[in-house]
Amino acid sequence: MKMTEFVKIDFASLKDSKLNGRAEGKQRGEAKSAAHTSLIVFVGEDLKPAPTTAALLGNAASLIGKAAAVANFKGKPRTSFEILSPAGFAFDRLVVVGAETDVSSSSFVMLGGYVMSRISEGSRATVAFDLPGESSAAKSAALAADLSLGMQLRSYRFDRYKTKKDDADKGIPARVTIAVSDVAETRRLAQARDAVAEGVHLARTLVNEPPNVLHPVEFARRAAELKSLGVEVEVLDVNEAEKIGMRALLAVGRGSAHESRVVIMRWAGAEGKPLAFIGKGVCFDTGGISIKPAAGMEDMKGDMAGAASVVGLMHALAARKAKVNAVGVIGLVENMPDGNAQRPGDIVTSMSGQTIEIINTDAEGRLVLADLLWYAQNRFQPEFMVDLATLTGAILVALAHEHAGLFSNNDVLSEKLAAAGKETGEKVWRLPLGPIYDKLIDSKFADMKNTGGRHAGSITAAQFLQRFVNDIPWAHLDIAGTGMGSPQDDINQSWGSGWGVRLLDRLVSDSYEA
Repeated sequence: MKMTEFVKIDFASLKDSKLNGRAEGKQRGEAKSAAHTSLIVFVGEDLKPAPTTAALLGNAASLIGKAAAVANFKGKPRTSFEILSPAGFAFDRLVVVGAETDVSSSSFVMLGGYVMSRISEGSRATVAFDLPGESSAAKSAALAADLSLGMQLRSYRFDRYKTKKDDADKGIPARVTIAVSDVAETRRLAQARDAVAEGVHLARTLVNEPPNVLHPVEFARRAAELKSLGVEVEVLDVNEAEKIGMRALLAVGRGSAHESRVVIMRWAGAEGKPLAFIGKGVCFDTGGISIKPAAGMEDMKGDMAGAASVVGLMHALAARKAKVNAVGVIGLVENMPDGNAQRPGDIVTSMSGQTIEIINTDAEGRLVLADLLWYAQNRFQPEFMVDLATLTGAILVALAHEHAGLFSNNDVLSEKLAAAGKETGEKVWRLPLGPIYDKLIDSKFADMKNTGGRHAGSITAAQFLQRFVNDIPWAHLDIAGTGMGSPQDDINQSWGSGWGVRLLDRLVSDSYEA
């Protein structure tokens, strides 16, 4: 699948004399580039760069202390100041950045995002990755690759529908060279991270697309493009889904002019039981007959963020040739209030045979997931199932935008997800399940009802899903607060965050790859 390139990153040796801009130009006989150039260096709170960087800077190193005092720069992590056109210096700008003291993967991804914010579109920059106090070559290579990932995540933008753009916004990617001590190892590690960045970008774009463009049929077509990476893709239309009994999922889309779709994506990178990832893909959610308030309804184009993350994850796994057997299953529907739409009071029969009383047609995502969970566990007998869904507004009340809600029937899987969340910064918080909550969704007329009322809304939604899971380890991630409209930070300036791609890729790589 062809992906837009927002920044071009390469690696070079810190000891390579060609890092000097003038020397490089003279050696190549090139004219001075119209794009301005920057050298980005890291310092500790003592304002001193590491020895190799100091040698690279030459006389310009003495400027840092004096200029920092004028700029009131203290060397704190992810702060910076710049010196413009230092006398006798090969670069147009010297950017001094406070180095991270926390040498964790997530911190250096964030640092990479911050560094990218100091680089303008279309410019050229060299990042001297020579960290004060960092001595392990292996650790340094991994952190440099994390920095590269953060830079790519920050560079993403979604502007394809803007017809008028600023002079500075011409779609020209910046060219960045990251100077490291071990070029070969850093480049090797960065390749896998490049694949993950592509997956995040894909998920963000799917979430950002307007609903008149990304309806269920178009979403399925884009998911099918994963075939170019070696992913086996199967698309079920309405008749095929009806034939196998997915009546709960199909009931949601009955009011839409756009037909529903189910997409199954398989990456066979290893033998054994597959890992199953399941995504809610409500391409637009009006609430149906139980219609939502008008204010903010435009955000409901993002109610397919769970499905977008599953597609992004499958792209990442395939692009980096992950040694794992994985399957992604997404249900694509549109919830509209047509005369054929389902009504409050309807009773539908799910693929499992269990019946569901519809209390509120705006509690539709769990109907989609109910059939997908039943289908995935019975067809694939997976090692585990993880579903992602922008399922409840209640999770925002509980956790705001800081964590996704985690519900699970398995402690080991929960602990692995929490560990992956800590490593990537895509954090989860486990909430309880239990029989007392299950009673809230018992129905007088059917096996269950699709909402348990105002109290414990996220928990009762998860209890509903658990009724469609047998003995397979399962985790439900409620990403209503993290999958769309989450606060912007150093690695994401987009409305669609692509949340979950990095989390689940790390879960796979840390615990399940062959």
